[in-house]
Amino acid sequence: MPIIIPRAIPAFKVLKDENVFVMGKQRANRQDIRPIEIGILNLMPTKIETEIQLMRLLANSPLQINITLVTTASYVGKHTPREHLEKFYKTFNEVKNQKFDGFILTGAPVETLEYNEVFYWKELGEVFDFIKSNVTSAIHICWGAQAALYHFFGIKKLPLDEKLFGLFGNKALVNYDPLLKGLDDTFIIPHSRHTKIDEDAVKANKKLVVLAEGEECGISIAKTKDDKMFFFFGHSEYGKDTLKKEYLRDKAKGLKIAPPAGGYFIDGDVNNINFSWNSTANLLFYNWLNHYVYQITPYDIEQI
Repeated sequence: MPIIIPRAIPAFKVLKDENVFVMGKQRANRQDIRPIEIGILNLMPTKIETEIQLMRLLANSPLQINITLVTTASYVGKHTPREHLEKFYKTFNEVKNQKFDGFILTGAPVETLEYNEVFYWKELGEVFDFIKSNVTSAIHICWGAQAALYHFFGIKKLPLDEKLFGLFGNKALVNYDPLLKGLDDTFIIPHSRHTKIDEDAVKANKKLVVLAEGEECGISIAKTKDDKMFFFFGHSEYGKDTLKKEYLRDKAKGLKIAPPAGGYFIDGDVNNINFSWNSTANLLFYNWLNHYVYQITPYDIEQI
């Protein structure tokens, strides 16, 4: 079944060319089925690239999914054309009276700031509270996961001595959790961050469950016990060349940056990439959609 997005959005052509099942809204309206409503609050500066990454994964499902792209009203980024935002995005104020079956909140390049120094921190607090009351299940990614844990549980983020950057092996800590269904004993998740969550505080909190962690990267996936919130501290949604782009960008800026760890560049060749997390990413998002959204959400979305 398809993901439903406007035909004019850049992701439509990219995904259609990849033979990903996408459908325009006009055709979708003729089908007698209620789509799963997924909201995406996209805080990344590379919004179009992030849209494509997430839509690619959400489309790998037998469900018809309606995507609502959301941005903050209190801060407008400078890296995405304003006309793109105006055409394809809604502000949080425009959706805060809606219900969503699922919601995804991305990371943001603000992790070295204190939370109260982030321009849109007040609005983001309203988004977190909205998700808790109006969404069946949500995924928070990287800084978004750290911020959500701080908002709900007061768990702090801690600086790292150097950037955690590359591919890292992880193991499941909870046998048979539906989110991890089908994953190998060891699976790869990309990470790209300067901070980490206070892992001792996460593990000590009785309302939280750690699902996966790695020896080098620490906790990669956690959730609340009620399954309403998932915290992805890595970037399983990243495309094949996303880490390469970040590496070359930072080098061009003269920043101190080591090549991505974990054999991302095969034999050190920046044009030969080890895309070893693709199946993991597809399974994580497929399992979340199926087990924690579709199987749980009511048919009458207003009952959420």
